[in-house]
Amino acid sequence: MLIKNKAIQILFLVSLGCIIMSFIEGIIQPSYVYKSLIKLITFLSLILIYCLYNKDFSFFKVLKVHDKKDLLISITIGLAVYSLIILSYFIARNFIDLEQIASNLTEKENISKNSFIFVALYISFINSLLEELFFRGFAFIHLKKLIKEKYAYTFSSISFALYHVFIMSGWFSPALFILILFSLVIAGLIFDYFDRKTTIYNSWLIHMSANFAINTIGLIAFNII
Repeated sequence: MLIKNKAIQILFLVSLGCIIMSFIEGIIQPSYVYKSLIKLITFLSLILIYCLYNKDFSFFKVLKVHDKKDLLISITIGLAVYSLIILSYFIARNFIDLEQIASNLTEKENISKNSFIFVALYISFINSLLEELFFRGFAFIHLKKLIKEKYAYTFSSISFALYHVFIMSGWFSPALFILILFSLVIAGLIFDYFDRKTTIYNSWLIHMSANFAINTIGLIAFNII
């Protein structure tokens, strides 16, 4: 019963985090700086709330490097992911409205051409680490100790994808949006697989590489490169 209660707490807290950020993204729509601060406080607070009642989650364990060989593999895969996303962009660029994306970032996120580089660095390094800690370290690595692993895989990947719904709304055509949402579920499953040995560094490196690729497209959208 105790294990079941812990699992329910994680499912609830992660779902609550997604709902809060969906509300922030879809209704309040603050500038990116304030939104990032809210997300940082929300995700870390929800994990800490769990830790107040349960002493079995360890930040140290999920942030510890266990296998340097796995890290090298993750770096290699990260480079491949970066290349694949950039290649996919050039193949599908006729279906992507870069001007609309740049306009959306400026109006909705208050991100300008001058500030985009700093935002891109934050997204790539800090934001990706925060998301990996929440969706992989908390919602997968720890959750799979409490429920069947396949359910932890499913919950972590789907919640990760749904969390991005409001972030990307208005960026793509409906068909492409659905494809990207499905791709995020697959990406979540892949991230989970690389973190099965109880560390988030592997998925963080791949996630970071994907963000680098997306931010490269952003640089193109803002005519920086």
